[in-house]
Amino acid sequence: MTFRIFFTLLCVSIGSLPLTTCSGGYSFTGGDVGEAKTFSVDRFPNNAPLVNPNLSQFLTEAIKDIFLQQTNLRLVDDDDGDFHISGSIVEYRIAPMAPTAAQTAAQSRLTIAIQVQFENRLEPKKSYEERFSRFADFDAEASFSSIEETLMRQINLELAENVLNRAIVNW
Repeated sequence: MTFRIFFTLLCVSIGSLPLTTCSGGYSFTGGDVGEAKTFSVDRFPNNAPLVNPNLSQFLTEAIKDIFLQQTNLRLVDDDDGDFHISGSIVEYRIAPMAPTAAQTAAQSRLTIAIQVQFENRLEPKKSYEERFSRFADFDAEASFSSIEETLMRQINLELAENVLNRAIVNW
């Protein structure tokens, strides 16, 4: 009986050893933040030809929020985080998508594109610069001003997920 207890404890101890010796960071996305402890995000200026005055703030906050929610990283206010994210909004466009027999559009599309610079200061080879673009379709008969903020927030969340995934999941 004593041997059985000893053997069980030994198996549990050996089985839990990898869990206690992990040195990398974790995230809820399955990505690896390595040894990084902090991140910083610059405000994303709106350099698109068509400008929504709230887009810059909403996008910047969406990126901060997703890193806070899905990693164990701490946000620092200045630009000296282990991960530093900067960039700009390069496209904000509304275009007709699905023409009807009456030569009008049944659907329209809001497209937002950003140019992102991600700097991994601990592992510079994992840094990147990339353009991300996402869109949302909506009923062309709808009042755009009444749905614009909802569409913008939806697209911002998708863009923030792209930035996070490219940074730590490396897809």
